[in-house]
Amino acid sequence: MTTPLKSRIITHIKNSGPLPLAEYMHWCMADPRDGYYANQEAIGAKGDFITAPEISQIFGEMIGIWAVETWEALGKPSSFNLVELGPGKGTLMLDLLRIGNAVPEFLNAAQVQMIETSEKLITTQKQTLAHHDNITWHKSLQEIPPQPTLVIANEFLDVLPIRQYVKTENQWREHAIGVDKKDNLVWTLGTGILDSDSLPQDASSQPDGAIFEISTIREAFIANTADLIKENKGAALFIDYGHGKTGFGDTVQAMRAHGFTGILEEPGLADLTSHVDFDALAKTANSAELQVSALVKQGEFLLAKGLIERAGQLGHQQSPEIQEQLTQQAERLALPDEMGNLFKVFEFGTVKNRD
Repeated sequence: MTTPLKSRIITHIKNSGPLPLAEYMHWCMADPRDGYYANQEAIGAKGDFITAPEISQIFGEMIGIWAVETWEALGKPSSFNLVELGPGKGTLMLDLLRIGNAVPEFLNAAQVQMIETSEKLITTQKQTLAHHDNITWHKSLQEIPPQPTLVIANEFLDVLPIRQYVKTENQWREHAIGVDKKDNLVWTLGTGILDSDSLPQDASSQPDGAIFEISTIREAFIANTADLIKENKGAALFIDYGHGKTGFGDTVQAMRAHGFTGILEEPGLADLTSHVDFDALAKTANSAELQVSALVKQGEFLLAKGLIERAGQLGHQQSPEIQEQLTQQAERLALPDEMGNLFKVFEFGTVKNRD
């Protein structure tokens, strides 16, 4: 399928040469005219995927419990930043603030800061959170005011562009996108070569064709978040799908209408993501001399915060149908073969709430 963005990318490649995967992903997702976030209804039943906050209100409420506990560990500051990166429809923050109703002191102290670059999503978020005050929208972390800060992000890191390198005759050459004689987008090799110091120790034993992924953009984002927290005191909580040990393999995928599609098939219409290398990000946070908690699975985290108890509370005196629905929602969030194991919880800061 030829999309407006695909035509522009083909013209660019013909004029400038193969396009590295990271640049292709940036065009597909963030192009202001034809990119995915500029035009698509990404999240929800009518979109291309459903995130945890859209599955159940309990997810955001459990994040709210984390926020209250961390605020208490910081000494209950009378004013603090409650920052969300890539807030989607605003559902997670809405549910998080519901928990704050039980702790008025927390709610009064929270200055909600939403980091969002999509004007379309900002409009949706403002509608979702219309009944809440003390909410400000920003384009970047650099705009956050100096005071104690909590940062939360769900399925934010996975959409940041990555670079792929393919092993070819003892070199790791950058994976790129080219154009064939029929004007189809095709995979090719670019001119970039990855230095051996940036590879895992067992890189030499990998066969030709092996793929290694790296995201300097993700690492830079974690570094910027760590600097903000170190300077102002606070903590960050990132939840995303990925792995806890750096390795090899192709994890890039394209989603459209709740199904997989070809990465090169529909630029601008499909959501492009990849698995997060939490090992690399933990090293970045550690270098900032912050306390980094052990990586845990989403299911374990939610159960520890009271997922089952909250589901039971919501289902009390409800119909059997509602109770069954709540049970299914909780299982989808926490069971190992659902979202429970694939999604990980990455936490760091100046306080440490868990081992």
